[in-house]
Amino acid sequence: QVQLVESGGGLVQPGGSLRLSCAASGRIFSNALMGWYRQAPGKQRELVANIINGLMPVYADSVKGRFFISRDNAKNTLYLQMNSLKPDDTAVYYCNILVAGRDYWGQGTQVTVSS
Repeated sequence: QVQLVESGGGLVQPGGSLRLSCAASGRIFSNALMGWYRQAPGKQRELVANIINGLMPVYADSVKGRFFISRDNAKNTLYLQMNSLKPDDTAVYYCNILVAGRDYWGQGTQVTVSS
């Protein structure tokens, strides 16, 4: 069983920064594909960024140059550094991991960008 717990969301003004964290527990493989997704009201869940050991991270075009994904395998923790935030970044952000062909999701953390 795999569990993911996100933290770090909140309310931030446009142009501000936040760092999300995702703590993973259970049967975690250090080379598993991990990523961040987001879902805004009335919209489908979309990929923000993902990362796997040995390959360059993948980013959605809308966040390239502003968001940065990283992982600490020793701590089984995934991060998302979000800079230059815009109102369009407002959404619930979800952590995801693919283990043995199965997707696992966290409960989500709300990010609101507003003045």
